Amino acid sequence: MRWKRGTRSKNVEDRRGQTGRRRAARGAGLGLGGLVVVLALSLLTGQDLFSLLGGGGAMLQPPPSGGSSSPYVPSPEEEEWADLMNFLVDTIQADWHRLLPRVGGRYVDTQLVLFSGSIDSACGFAQSATGPFYCPGDRKVYIDLSFYRDLRDRFGAPGDFAQAYVLAHEIGHHIQTVLEIEGRVRELQRTNPRMRNEYSVAMELQADCLAGVWGNAANRAGMLEPGDVEEGLRAASAIGDDRIQRQVQGRVTPESFTHGSSDQRMAWLRRGLTTGDPDACDTFGEMFR
Repeated sequence: MRWKRGTRSKNVEDRRGQTGRRRAARGAGLGLGGLVVVLALSLLTGQDLFSLLGGGGAMLQPPPSGGSSSPYVPSPEEEEWADLMNFLVDTIQADWHRLLPRVGGRYVDTQLVLFSGSIDSACGFAQSATGPFYCPGDRKVYIDLSFYRDLRDRFGAPGDFAQAYVLAHEIGHHIQTVLEIEGRVRELQRTNPRMRNEYSVAMELQADCLAGVWGNAANRAGMLEPGDVEEGLRAASAIGDDRIQRQVQGRVTPESFTHGSSDQRMAWLRRGLTTGDPDACDTFGEMFR
């Protein structure tokens, strides 16, 4: 992917090296990497930890930290990722300022918070293991850059466009908040709790599609290089619920999906990439006919 290094965005809060304090979460959803952790802990404890998330329950709590006085020193690899995020957060949002009015919306910038280890947000306390996430409470995106190492080494999805897809997906959740989709879906989940997971899947797949819409704009702007689209699709496939469940528990339980299968995630990302049209991302209309 073609991008400009050395950019510093006013829409990035660099809070790496700061330690969050544990407190209750309010309205936080799982990040892209959090599903792995919650699935594993649910199996180990015999509790349905998914029921604690997304509905005002508690975030997973880490053990108390002894605290370290050592200054945080990011690796050169992490600094490269930070440069990429600073560039992308402005590029993606500039495109949405142009794209969203086409479907009757008005885009409002979000802030990207870079953190390391743990972080406090309006949605509560989160650890790196939660994965990248969007908090509707403060309308900010949170990313611990170490997730990109996991994406490459653990999930087998390297590449700068794979990393761009992650950020674009979380900004897709911000767009859902701006368009008031997020609030309506949370209300549906409260009034029809048996459909909670189905609504969650539709939300996540729509964010994938919106990430693809931005990818289409990036391609038309000459940012994408050969192989970039494949990087994004590989990342979407790697974090499908079925693939993660098979890795963690050795079997697939579709009724517990919260993000969508690998095939679904690739299909909706591809739809956005192909059409470049936010109106093509009506996952709710297609899934609940």
